[in-house]
Amino acid sequence: MKKIKNDIILIPTDFSEVCRNAIEHGLTLAAVLKYRVFLLHVINENTTKYLDEENLTRESIIERLDKMSQDYAKEYGVQVEYLVKSGNLFEKIEDVNDKLGAKLIILGTHGKVGFQRITGSYVLKVVTVTNTPTIVVQKRSFKEGYKNIVFPITAQTEDRQKVVVAINIAKTFNATVHLIPKFESEKFYKTRIMNVTKQIKTIFDEYGVKYVDKVTEPGAGNFAKQVLDYAVDHEAELAMILVDQEKGLFFSSFDEQIIYNSMQIPVVCINPIDQKIGIVGY
Repeated sequence: MKKIKNDIILIPTDFSEVCRNAIEHGLTLAAVLKYRVFLLHVINENTTKYLDEENLTRESIIERLDKMSQDYAKEYGVQVEYLVKSGNLFEKIEDVNDKLGAKLIILGTHGKVGFQRITGSYVLKVVTVTNTPTIVVQKRSFKEGYKNIVFPITAQTEDRQKVVVAINIAKTFNATVHLIPKFESEKFYKTRIMNVTKQIKTIFDEYGVKYVDKVTEPGAGNFAKQVLDYAVDHEAELAMILVDQEKGLFFSSFDEQIIYNSMQIPVVCINPIDQKIGIVGY
C-alpha cells in the first residue's frame, strides 16, 4: 500500500552550523510551498560527549528547540514543530519520517565526518529506506530559490524517475532545468541516453518546463567533473541524482563526487523505486 505523503519537511539537526543552514534552507522552501517543518534531534552515544562539553541535558535541548522553533516560525511565517528522540540516528529518522509522512527531507552534511555522523552511508540509507526525496546541503546558504537545476542523464533508464521532482521544483520556482546527457562511445548506451533524453524533453514540453541541454564531450574529464564545472559556469543552485542502490551502503563514485562537491551546491537524492511522489504533489 502506498504511504500517504503530507505537506511536511523533516530536518534532522545537531545544532551545528551546517545543520542550521539545512534548517534555513528547508524553511525557505516551506515558506514557498506552504509546508510545515519538523526539526528532529536524536540523542545517542555519538552525541553524549558533545552534550557533556556543552553542559546540555534533554531538558535544555528541548528548551533550545522550542526557542528555535518559535523564532524561525516568526521569521519565516512557517509552522515549525520539533521532536527529540533517543536511539540510533538512522532508525529514528526513519521512524519519524514514517509517522509524519514527510514529502521532503533536508540533511545537512559535514562531509565525511560530523558528530552525528550524517555521512555518505546515512544519506544513502535515509534516501532508500524513507523513499523520500532528500536534499543534501553543506554550508552554502540558500536565499532566493532555485533558478538553474542541473539534471545529469546516464544510461540508467531510471533517470526518467527524476522527472517528476524536477517538474515540481522547476514549476514552483520558474527554474530552468539543464539536461546533461553523458557521452557514451558504445552505440547501445549512446542510443539509450538519446532516447531517455528525448522522452524527458517531451514530458517537460508537456508541463511547460524550461530546459536546455548540454552535450558532454569525450576527453573533457570524468562525468561528475563535467557536471559540476557546468553547474558552476551556469550558477546552478541545485543538482539532481539517483542513488545507486547496487552499491549497497556506499555511494558510487559519481554520486559521492556530486553530493560532496567542493562548490557546496545542494543535491536532491532520489530513490529509483519512487516514480510518483514529488515535492508539491504533481
